[in-house]
Amino acid sequence: MPFDDAHSQVRHTVNRFVQQHILPFVHEWEEAGTFPRELYETAGEAGILGIGYAERWGGSGENDVFMKIAASEELMRSGSGGLVAGLGSLDIALPPIAKWAKPALKERIVPEVLAGRKIAALAITEAGGGSDVASLATRAVREGDHYRINGSKTFITSGIRADYYTVAVRTGGEGHGGISLIVVERDTPGFTRGQNLKKMGWWASDTAELFFDDCLVPADHLIGVENAGFVAIMANFLMERLSLAIMAYMTAQLAYDEALAYAKQRQAFGRPISRFQVLKHKLVDMASQVEIARQYTYYAAELIQAGKNPVKEISMAKNLATDAADSVTHEAVQIFGGMGYMRGTLVERLYRDSRILSIGGGTREIMNEIIAKQLGL
Repeated sequence: MPFDDAHSQVRHTVNRFVQQHILPFVHEWEEAGTFPRELYETAGEAGILGIGYAERWGGSGENDVFMKIAASEELMRSGSGGLVAGLGSLDIALPPIAKWAKPALKERIVPEVLAGRKIAALAITEAGGGSDVASLATRAVREGDHYRINGSKTFITSGIRADYYTVAVRTGGEGHGGISLIVVERDTPGFTRGQNLKKMGWWASDTAELFFDDCLVPADHLIGVENAGFVAIMANFLMERLSLAIMAYMTAQLAYDEALAYAKQRQAFGRPISRFQVLKHKLVDMASQVEIARQYTYYAAELIQAGKNPVKEISMAKNLATDAADSVTHEAVQIFGGMGYMRGTLVERLYRDSRILSIGGGTREIMNEIIAKQLGL
């Protein structure tokens, strides 16, 4: 089994955090479209944000993928994908900094973010291209000791309140070979944030457009080597897609749990609706989809844990899990009937939250292209 007593302790810690600090307020935060900034620091104090990062920065230690899975599964029991995405935006923004940034930048940024005192966001997506990262147009031109950045980003999670942004820019020619990553701080002159974007789901996460108008950033904020950013982005995608797979099968799990409990207590024609064969079989199919998606995701995670680069398997896991989320949340709303369509019910929130999961981090269609390439097609 991939989990041991240490993982169980992490589950207990995160579950207690969810029960005490999220569940009593989550509906209010969803309706407000935000959650308190202080929650980051509370999560940092509990050690949750530091899972998967080096101990010298206040983390729990590296190289245990299943520690991150255990924490992620429990966080998703909050029932708010938006909150989990917002609270976890550091996990897509911070790894390139922790791995490839200049030492002084690492030491200044990473501990503060892991403690929850600062927030980090990843800025790659542009209005003219989402999954096609190699076509991004935001440009950074070296001018002495600075880069001058011009362009914009959109759909950026934690875009409103982040303190540090890991930004993909074009420093060279066309295509993936001309892309770099650079850290932009929130108060940098020439850098502005748009309004909080209104979304179908993930209401509790802030999502923004970013604008760079002759934004001057110190050259030592470059992450790694100039024009080598695409490799870092692709490496980052592996764990991001694993995280989305976890969010997806947990979304499906919660929807199934809600549907099962409702079917057992809801009466129709003198008996619980769970005793009708059509609903029994529907629930069996839902449970099967959840379990298959979870177990295959664990398999892909074991390959990462073993030091491999399972691009194909992670892409398959993301597709399996997001398909399960779409199907199971749909059926859960159907089982609830009219109540499933009411705002404030968990299955209604899960249904709309699930829709982004097969889009974010690379669409389902892009995953299929990646899988096809890995199969030699």
